This record gives sequence, structure tokens and C-alpha cells, in this order.
Amino acid sequence: MGLMHKRVFRISLSVVLAFWLGFCSFCQPAMALTEEQKLVTEVWRIVNRTYLDDTFNHQNWAAVRQKVLSAALTDQKAAYAAIGKMLKSLNDPFTRFLDPEQYRSLQVNTSGELTGVGLQIALDQQTGKLEVVTPISGSPAEKAGIRPRDRIVKIEGVSTENLTLDEAATRMRGPIGSLVTLLIERDGEGQKEFRVPRDRISLNPVVAELRTSPQGIPLGYIRLTQFNANAPMELAHAINNLEKKGAAAYILDLRNNPGGLLQAGIEVARLWLNSGTIVYTVNRQGIQGSFESFGPALTDDPLVVLVNQGTASASEILAGALQDNGRATLVGETTFGKGLIQSLFELSDGSGLAVTIAKYETPNHKDINKLGIKPDQIVASEPITREQIGTELDHQFQTALELLAKNSVVAAKAA
Repeated sequence: MGLMHKRVFRISLSVVLAFWLGFCSFCQPAMALTEEQKLVTEVWRIVNRTYLDDTFNHQNWAAVRQKVLSAALTDQKAAYAAIGKMLKSLNDPFTRFLDPEQYRSLQVNTSGELTGVGLQIALDQQTGKLEVVTPISGSPAEKAGIRPRDRIVKIEGVSTENLTLDEAATRMRGPIGSLVTLLIERDGEGQKEFRVPRDRISLNPVVAELRTSPQGIPLGYIRLTQFNANAPMELAHAINNLEKKGAAAYILDLRNNPGGLLQAGIEVARLWLNSGTIVYTVNRQGIQGSFESFGPALTDDPLVVLVNQGTASASEILAGALQDNGRATLVGETTFGKGLIQSLFELSDGSGLAVTIAKYETPNHKDINKLGIKPDQIVASEPITREQIGTELDHQFQTALELLAKNSVVAAKAA
């Protein structure tokens, strides 16, 4: 009998040990993640929690993580490459990984200065090609003649076909005075090589001046080039100064404004609107949020907004808010059509992650992604230099003047 007890005990102990060893071998990968695996997991979790498309481009997102972690991640470079491959499976050019240098550059881009050629770029969602949204006003790229919708085929002889946005931007940055060679493709003109000097790019977003229209109307002309952190304050300052000088009407020029910070776009809209919805946001659960204006606006004077194909993102939020609320007349071309909102996350190693977390709709619930905003009066762009903007050679600007001249409220105020 004692022998039987010993045998049962040995069998039980063997089963327990087998279970324990099996359990430990199952748990070990989770308990012993390398630093590289931890970073991959950190990115995966952020996307899993916040990404707009809860089908993750119709794939098993957990399986994607498992596949990435099963590969050998020997160093930081391998981890970054694995993260890039993981994010690429989402087929969303706006959800992207930024190494520490790229992350710092993006932060500078929304708040200070940068050194480069001065191009705002995007990946065309349909073709995957690297496309110019707009050259920054006064930049070497603008002076060289690069235009919105130009496609960048090569940078310094390197094909852009497999480059991310940030890799392309990094290749175009460099010491002041150095040259970068860009191979540009343009509809109807084929390919052309541009050699563009790098320079310090000023990100002051507001240009404002008081003008007099041909009809004698004191006119506030404001050009907003980017929605960085200073844009609302600078624009408020400009409007207040123009009001003191007697402006009776305004032209707000958003042409070639590639956007920037969502909150900056909302705050700028509030400067013009006494009340009304500015924008609706829709998250992955389909839950709508909204941003409102509660007034008072800095001015109730008539307003015309100039837009073109380079008017994108936060610029489209502002244009849509002013159009749908009846606050402004839009003149120009259909806008770029970027209706997705990204949030920026700082990762544990100093790198960053931009994730598409929501889409937005105009106050009239128009989804403008890939469609853009159609202006009230369509006037095609014509090639003009920076010095010709706002002159008699600027047909979109001249159309805005004509519309304001017909406004009886303006005429009464001017008299």
C-alpha cells in the first residue's frame, strides 16, 4: 500500500513539474522582453488603443504584433524597421513612426524654425507618390519654381518610391547654403531637375497689411501660411491692428497653407465667428465630438477667403467652418482634401508616433477627405511669383475685390 502511495505521488509530482515547466516556457517571452521588443509593443498598444480604423486595414492586429516580435530584433535600427513595416500594413501614410531626430524636427516645424528647402509634402493616398502640398512662402523651393501637386521622384538621386514622409524630409534638410537636387515630375511637363539651396526657413505664419481697394474701401489683407502654435495669437494681433486702422472688409488668404495644429485651426476660426459649430470630429466608435465658437468675434466685417489645391488640413477646417456658417465667401480652387486628424505620442526612447485617431466633418457634416472643399466661386490658379500675390496679376485676389465691392454693407460702412 505504501508503495502504491509513493507511485501516485511520483506521478502527481511529474505532472505538476511538467505543467510548471510548460507554463514557464509559455510565460517567458512576456516576462523577458528585450528593449527593442518593448518599443515595438509600446507602438502596437498605442495604435491598438487609438487608431481610427478598428479593423486595422482588415487584418488581425494581434497577429501582426506576434509576427513582428517573433523576428530577431538585434538592435534599435532593427526595431525601428520592424515598427515601420508594422505601421505600413495599415496603408495610412499619416500614421507613421518618427525616430528621435525626426520627432524633434516635427516639434520645431509646428513652433519655431527649420533648416531646409521649405517644402510641405504628403504621400498621395491613391498613388503612393511623394507630392508637394505647397512650398513655404519665401522659401528656396518657392523661389526655384516648385509648385503644389508637383511629384518628387528623386532626392539627391535616391528614388522616393519607398521613402516615408519623414525620411524624405530628412534628406532635404541640411546645412545652410548647401544644395539639394530634386527630380520633379509635373503634369503636362514631364520631369525636370531642380537644384535648390538650403536655408533657414522662417515659420512666422501671418502677413498682414491695410490696403485700399479700387473702390476706395479700406481693406485688411491677411495671408496665413501655417497653423503653428503662434498662429492664433499672431492673427488676433493682426486683426486688432487692422480694425484700429479702419479696415471695412477682409481677404484671408489660405492658398498653399498646408495646415498644422488642429487646435490652432479651431482658435483661428473663433476669431471670426460669433457663434456656431467649427468642426465635428468622429472617432473609431463613430462618436461625434464638436468644437464651437462662443464669441465675440474680433470683427463682423465682410470676409472673402482665398483657397487652392495647396489649402489643406487645418486650413480646410477653417475654410469649411467659415463657409458653412455663412461667415465668408470662398474663392479659388477645390482644396487638397485631408480630412483626417493625427495625434502625436512621445515614446520611451525619445522617438515619436503619429497616429490617425479621428476624421473630421465640416459644420454641415461634409466629409472632405480626398474630396476637398469646393469654393463658392471657382477661379483657376495661374502661375504667379510671390511678389505678384495680391496684385492685378493675381486673378483670385482680384475676384475677391470684386465680390467685396458688390457687398452693400461694405459700401455703406466705407461711406
